[in-house]
Amino acid sequence: MRRATLFNYNILVTAGVVLRDRRVASRHGLLVRLEEAGREGWGEIAPLPGFSTETAAQAQAETLRWLQGWRSGAETGHGLLTPVSPSLSSSAPLPKEHGLSPSVAFGLSCALAELAGLLPSAGNYSGAMLCTGDPDELIVQLNQRPQPVAKLKVGLYEAVRDGITASLLLEAVPTLRLRLDANQQWSLEKARQFARFVPEPLRSRIAFIEEPCRTQEDSRLFAQETGIALAWDESSRLPGYVPTAEPHLRAIVIKPTLVGSLATIRETIARASEAGLTAVISSSVESSLGLTQLARIASWLTPGVAPGLDTLSLMQQQLVRAWPGSPLPLTPAESLEEVC
Repeated sequence: MRRATLFNYNILVTAGVVLRDRRVASRHGLLVRLEEAGREGWGEIAPLPGFSTETAAQAQAETLRWLQGWRSGAETGHGLLTPVSPSLSSSAPLPKEHGLSPSVAFGLSCALAELAGLLPSAGNYSGAMLCTGDPDELIVQLNQRPQPVAKLKVGLYEAVRDGITASLLLEAVPTLRLRLDANQQWSLEKARQFARFVPEPLRSRIAFIEEPCRTQEDSRLFAQETGIALAWDESSRLPGYVPTAEPHLRAIVIKPTLVGSLATIRETIARASEAGLTAVISSSVESSLGLTQLARIASWLTPGVAPGLDTLSLMQQQLVRAWPGSPLPLTPAESLEEVC
């Protein structure tokens, strides 16, 4: 007999968290638990405001319909776990998720994978450190790591300030590999202003900058002028995009909540690898449950690549599963609101 429970959550976040020009006070989402034959599987469904194409209400309605079919014994998981046929041309767009929005497809596929024992238990919990707070404390923490990798959000303030901050971190931590994320916030001239304050000898330790400019053309020109490597994030989710090698492009950033099911994620990673690009698993500010699953997915599908999952520090509590070493209080499933 199949049982399914859908939970609602709302977690307060640190004051001042900005998601694409909007400040948010909390993170809302759904947790799904599937049970069958003495086994259970969990998944998180949490559209990211300002980034996801679906709303929270749409995601909940889709999930409820899917759960109704799954409870009745329908094979509603078809296509969510298994990658498309290897015979599919590597230049063809990825298939759609059987009518499911990306966040719904991802959360349900994780629950199905756990239920079937397909999601490995080992996780990569030592990913890129998110640079927030006191720079002096950050520098101390980074210098304590043997091979420090950090992520710095840029584009929220003045480009000159961002350039000075990046240079400060690179100079203070000689072994640091720094990832930058601009979320397409700069004009080409603003991006050039940033680069003027990053000395050329330091630029080689910038692993990549995600989407520095508002257009791909300007981003490519920026990379050509400065020698700073690129990563596609938003661009990789455009309809019909296929990972392709191009000058100065080093990585594809994969945010599973915004991409879709495990099948689609695995296919995207495979195509990125074929193109000689690094695939980086990154968070969409999920709860601790979702983040621990992303750490497991990163260890499984992108071994040796530090994921970008350091967003739990923005939250005030954990849900159901704890992130290793986190001091935040843990809320058990029994304390969550049941939707159905």
